Amino acid sequence: MKIILASASPRRRELMRYITEDFEAVSTDCDETLPDGIEPTAASEYLAVLKAKAAAEKYPDCTVIGCDTTVILGSEILGKPRDRAQCIADISKLSGRTHQVITGCCIISGGRVSSFSEVTDVTFRELTTAEIEAYADTDEPYDKAGGYGIQGLGSALISYIDGDFFNVVGLPVARLFNELKNAGAGVPDRPAD
Repeated sequence: MKIILASASPRRRELMRYITEDFEAVSTDCDETLPDGIEPTAASEYLAVLKAKAAAEKYPDCTVIGCDTTVILGSEILGKPRDRAQCIADISKLSGRTHQVITGCCIISGGRVSSFSEVTDVTFRELTTAEIEAYADTDEPYDKAGGYGIQGLGSALISYIDGDFFNVVGLPVARLFNELKNAGAGVPDRPAD
């Protein structure tokens, strides 16, 4: 059964290749408005299900994977920064603190829908104003939840992570691999070369 990754993220596409080369990545067009009162920790999985269902309508005979990643500090979801000022504000909030990165995943295969969330705790070191502003002056933060990329220049902002590194990048590779195998999605017995 063909695997569809319902994501436009180049990072997710790259990580998906650790699971299998035999997939197609597609963009989905669905309303990503969160319902009033949803718990921040449930937001990623909720959006992953929406994305997977939207893609499954177009690819009903395929195994479809939807994903969404949120950065949560306390009870606040930090999205992609709109501009430099928001990037500086968000990175300043993260400085010296631990936050959660949650990636929700939904698999639709053979009419069955299953979903899960993977949580990684990320601790930023204490950052100076100059460091925050210098990072905000790069192109890296603006297409990433929380305004940083752990796999790039943002790695210098972080002192510690507890959990799956790839989850912070945007796809919990090991858990998704196991969930796809359990769903009978036809992934190989070992990760791709």
